[in-house]
Amino acid sequence: MDANILHQILEIAFQKKVSDIHFEVDNPPFFRGRGQLIRAKMPKLTPADTEFIAGKVLEHNGRQPSDDLKECDASYSLPTGGRFRVSIFRQKGYFGIVMRVIPPIIGTFEDLNLPKVLSEIAQAPNGLILVTGPTGNGKSTSMASMLRHLNENFSYNIITIEDPIEFLFTSQKSCIIQREVGIDTDSVRTALKSALRMDPDVIMVGEMRDKETIDACVKAAETGHLVLSTLHTHGAVSTINRIIGHFPPEAQEIMRHRLADILVATISLRLIKDKSGENILPVVEIMRATTTIQACIREGRLDEIEKHIENGASQYQMQTLDMHLLQLYRQDQISIEDAKRMTHSMDFERKLMFDN
Repeated sequence: MDANILHQILEIAFQKKVSDIHFEVDNPPFFRGRGQLIRAKMPKLTPADTEFIAGKVLEHNGRQPSDDLKECDASYSLPTGGRFRVSIFRQKGYFGIVMRVIPPIIGTFEDLNLPKVLSEIAQAPNGLILVTGPTGNGKSTSMASMLRHLNENFSYNIITIEDPIEFLFTSQKSCIIQREVGIDTDSVRTALKSALRMDPDVIMVGEMRDKETIDACVKAAETGHLVLSTLHTHGAVSTINRIIGHFPPEAQEIMRHRLADILVATISLRLIKDKSGENILPVVEIMRATTTIQACIREGRLDEIEKHIENGASQYQMQTLDMHLLQLYRQDQISIEDAKRMTHSMDFERKLMFDN
């Protein structure tokens, strides 16, 4: 393995529009395309190969491999401009690397097949917007699209705090400052404290990973800023439970009240193949913090939220995952088999029967 071969592999990833590249010892490189892992027709990688790749990425970030390095996140750029989010780890004592392809162009809501209501949600003057979903289901891409919308249409000071920086922005109507943990700041928590002294209108935090980051994001929203972040949760209810669950029992009631006061919306994403199998579509749950839903959060009546999302569909343009699946099925964009695989709700079967 050398730099030329590595860059050729990465260029192929861009040409084939894959989402991830896997490098692991005793396997050839794997590409993830249209949700499936594809084995490259290349020799198996050796420990020296993966160590070279890890070293190249770390060097790009001003670091060196060390015996005590077990895992880390980083970014990598090609001379041609292609960018990757990189996860370096050890398995069986050897380095392994997974590189997520970052699209060179930030898509619009229309480009990404995202609901138009996201433009309205993104224009909230303050509060907390959370984009959630499993790994690799479009959270970062969707949040970048929201920032693009703000950048193109509003004169804001936007500060991003990322680990690592993914999409690169050029300031347009807005001024955008992008800070990377480990390079520009020591931690998310430190950067958030600093951001409040940098005249921000909008703060984007790449991920709310711990109690301290959650608390800092909530405080920033409480002080009149718009805060966007992501969580690895499956929907609105699990998102609220995850946030509240980071706090000790005696603090959870207060946290429910704080969250109810500042939450603007949760946007929960899953990806599904279209009927042709050639394209991937987002399936999106949208919960907006109406007065009724705020009351449910304050009083811990989270089991009622899905019903209120359904009831607020027409007035507030909210939707559950099942509602969007049914819509895509009615539009003949996805198969019924794929729709059923994505939902575990018995209610979905009933709605489907009623729909037929």
